[in-house]
Amino acid sequence: MKCLNNRAESHLTGQVECELDSKGMGAWVNQGFCSTTPPLPQALDTIYNPQPLFQNSMDSMYRLDNPSLWGTTLTENTSNNRELFVRTTLRELLLYLLFLVDICLLTYGMTSSSTYYYTKVMTDLFVNTASESGVRFQSISTMADFWTYTHGPLLDGLYWNKWYNNQSMESGDKSFIYYENMLLGVPRLRQVKIMNNSCKVHSSFQDEIIGCFDVYNEKKEDDLRFGLFNGTAWTYHTEKEIKGSSHWGLLTTYSGAGYYQDLGRTKEESTIVLRELEDNLWLDRGTRAVFVDFSTYNANINMFCVIRLLIEFPATGGAITSYQIRTVKLIRYITNWDYFILGCEIVFCLFILYYVVEEVLELQIHKFFYFKSIWNVLDIVVIMLAIVAIVFNIFRTIKVDTLLDKLLEQPDTYADFEFLAFWQTQYNNMNAVNLFFAWIKVFKYISFNKTMTQLSSTLGRCAKDILGFAIMFFIVFFAYAQLGYLLFGTEVDSFSTFIKCIFTQFRIILGDFDYDAIDRANRVLGPIYFVTYVFFVFFVLLNMFLAIINDTYSEVKEELSSQKDELQITDIIKQRYMKTFSKLKIKKEKISDVQKALQSGSGEIEFEDFRETLKEMGHADHEISAAFSRFDHDSNQILDEVEQERMKIELEEKRVCVKVYIIILLVQQVLHLESTMAGITSRVELIMEKLGLQEKADGNGTAGELLVTNNVCKVLL
Repeated sequence: MKCLNNRAESHLTGQVECELDSKGMGAWVNQGFCSTTPPLPQALDTIYNPQPLFQNSMDSMYRLDNPSLWGTTLTENTSNNRELFVRTTLRELLLYLLFLVDICLLTYGMTSSSTYYYTKVMTDLFVNTASESGVRFQSISTMADFWTYTHGPLLDGLYWNKWYNNQSMESGDKSFIYYENMLLGVPRLRQVKIMNNSCKVHSSFQDEIIGCFDVYNEKKEDDLRFGLFNGTAWTYHTEKEIKGSSHWGLLTTYSGAGYYQDLGRTKEESTIVLRELEDNLWLDRGTRAVFVDFSTYNANINMFCVIRLLIEFPATGGAITSYQIRTVKLIRYITNWDYFILGCEIVFCLFILYYVVEEVLELQIHKFFYFKSIWNVLDIVVIMLAIVAIVFNIFRTIKVDTLLDKLLEQPDTYADFEFLAFWQTQYNNMNAVNLFFAWIKVFKYISFNKTMTQLSSTLGRCAKDILGFAIMFFIVFFAYAQLGYLLFGTEVDSFSTFIKCIFTQFRIILGDFDYDAIDRANRVLGPIYFVTYVFFVFFVLLNMFLAIINDTYSEVKEELSSQKDELQITDIIKQRYMKTFSKLKIKKEKISDVQKALQSGSGEIEFEDFRETLKEMGHADHEISAAFSRFDHDSNQILDEVEQERMKIELEEKRVCVKVYIIILLVQQVLHLESTMAGITSRVELIMEKLGLQEKADGNGTAGELLVTNNVCKVLL
């Protein structure tokens, strides 16, 4: 399909290729670069319209054509009307901006700066606090260090029953960490183990090495009773039995099964439990990971903090620590701000319902061609993420209420908020991604402006070149990644895995690297690797990539600058502006005609005389009848002196209003002209500076300046 490019100023007719070119029946073109057609004539409002003058004038100036409730550029037939396309796009943009404001309120309304500080104080207490022997959580390197940490910083941090002057807090058996954060239920320790002889010992060492415990694998988990053989700490439980979930550690992913032990409500009870575990060798060679889980709640900020401390014991020996602290808001509606967010959520649901109907209508019209546009695919992604967020929000609210009720009934049990905290975090991540896509989608509605299309046009045109370059780039990039992994993987942490090698090489491109570590790992091949990688990737390939983008951008910009300006939003406003100005002048003339007709009569005025007088001035019969009947209250076809006086007063008021509004429009035109002239003046001065005309002080130089300035002004104007 082609669209005509009609230009009134040049009287030239051409054809330009439009978007959605080869669509089926009913699939209209996107008029982002199509032409402007002359606007249809509109009926003028008469001066006898009882509606307010300024309301009509402003409406006529800024009113858009009235498409359907779900009208978009893909559902309205804008193939031959550039003006209607711009108006429809503007309407979509304004509506979408309201949606964007609403989703921003929702996203930022669910977060708070207190979240960071809550996480920080818990990290300082349980991760960075050292025992009397100097053992911190992150410095745990042996099983003995683990028991030292649990008896020291862990128990001291979990149970706060006294003030800083050793007076009792009178909180019973409840613990308020930092005096503000209530410990929910009791903490839990859980470990996963590997079976003995899960790996094979070489025949040369079978006499010296009795047991063999492989690296962690869920299929090789030990599920036999051991130690005291009674209690949960010595009996294996499946993931379903303890309602656990898998965890992604630093070394591997661990299942939610294993052996667990719940601590007590007081420090004394927990000390006894930990001492029993330590004395009976709860941790042994088969232990591969130990989890410490507990949750706290701060009523001051209505935040839950779900903490998981993980100590991994690899098959190499030693210990590797990591932690996960999730600060989430699970109880949603308490304060007035929360209920305001609830209102925003309701509005958000209405917006999603509106956009679902809109996308369904577009799908019905365009069928499978609908998915050819990346913006339409982005619309579907935003809507789907929003629907998932709405469903999870309802599920989370119901689940939290159930869990809290159970916890209040059984305060001595473990408060398992890990599941909810995990999905709440994923929910927040999903909202963040959705908000990102929502902002990117703004480009869809501003792409009718040729300046705004430079980015998409540049990327679209050089896509094939970039794809070819990417193949060449990643061949070299992955070759160097494998080389670095094999050369330095055994000694340098940033090259210890292939994935780390990839990110390390991206960091080298940005100037973030540790050359000394590479040099220590291999004094010969290390410098060769580094120099050749920087040369080929940074100096050669990266500059080739920039050259592709730069050349394509120059071509696109040159083509856009040579194109004639299409109809823009400012042009529509100007058209409405001039139409309003013309209407006001006509109204003023009609008011003056009616005033003359009233002055020409004496005493009572009959309808026939009134009509004949105004018909000679070019007024239509229906306008004359409407004006006369409005003031002929007794319907006797005669205007008496009272009725004439009322008509004169109202006509004078209308005439004054029209005159004032015309003055306002003229003032606006003058201000616009002044700003235009100021821009032209600045451009002239800039050209003169470039030509160096200010440096000429003699008479000939001055005359030359005036001549150049005159020519420049002619060109600009």
